[in-house]
Amino acid sequence: MLRAHCGRNLHSPLHGESVVPHAQKKRMSNSSSSTEFLLLAFADTRQLQLVHFWLFLGIYLAALLGNGLIITAVACDHRLHTPMYFFLLNLSLLDLGSISTTVPKSMANSLWDSRAISYRGCAAQVFFFFFCATAEFYLLTIMAYDRYVAICQPLHYGTLLGSRACVHMAAAAWGSGFLSAVLHMANTFSLPLCQGNAVGQFFCEIPHILKLSCSRSYLREVGLLVLGTCLAFGCFVFILFSYVQIFRAVLRIPSEQGRHKAFSTCLPHLAVVSLFISTGVFDYLKPPSISSPSLDLVVAVLYSVVPPAMNPLLYSMRNQEIKDALRKMMKGCFSEAIN
Repeated sequence: MLRAHCGRNLHSPLHGESVVPHAQKKRMSNSSSSTEFLLLAFADTRQLQLVHFWLFLGIYLAALLGNGLIITAVACDHRLHTPMYFFLLNLSLLDLGSISTTVPKSMANSLWDSRAISYRGCAAQVFFFFFCATAEFYLLTIMAYDRYVAICQPLHYGTLLGSRACVHMAAAAWGSGFLSAVLHMANTFSLPLCQGNAVGQFFCEIPHILKLSCSRSYLREVGLLVLGTCLAFGCFVFILFSYVQIFRAVLRIPSEQGRHKAFSTCLPHLAVVSLFISTGVFDYLKPPSISSPSLDLVVAVLYSVVPPAMNPLLYSMRNQEIKDALRKMMKGCFSEAIN
């Protein structure tokens, strides 16, 4: 049950008794009895709700299929047991976790013409989304480093990115995500929330939950968000630096076909990483003066729904080794089915 204690007690100078205004008492009562939040509805009409459901279902199934194929191919084909594909497998797992945290509940609400999410469900969304998103920030940084070493320092690749080092880096990314998720969830849901229970987003997003707080304690969570944003910006600067070095190395390749292949692979990667980080940072740090329901919704979709669906296409379906592994796997399944 969501419990809220709004404001400070006002003590009478004569009797030392607590005096609380009637309107504040009413807000306290309403907040204390709330056991759920109301998410933002994509549309008011039934037809548009169904359009939203089918659109999100298509995106979700595409993300499940693409990331699932990557995970299966990397896990089953020993030729893909290399650092690059090991990190790619981790990225696919995080993408599946991220999109599965937000999209299914939104689809269910549209299908059943509802806006409700339980208090525990909201807390779970905050935890798992922050867990996956933060871990993905660090993993994308590691993947940029992997590409930098492979292209710019190939003679040191085996030393710098041995199997033990790869496991340690991946574990650090997952561990950082877990720690960040615990801190943000604990800070956010320890706040007294007295401004109703309507979250102005299609999933439980921390900035919109903070708007419901009636205590200045929310500044602790704002401080954590600013710190996390600074770390994300640092990761982005490192990624940009890595890709600049990669592009400089690629420009020295004598073959025009080789340069074209490298650029056609790296530029889409950099574009999706830039979209993920820039929209996420903007959404969490934008001033209230430029906030609007439509802008908030578009930005949230860009950083929470689009990257998990696009990453399989950009990182893998353009990769010949992944295609060969999937083709071999499908031929084996087809042969077994015939026999």
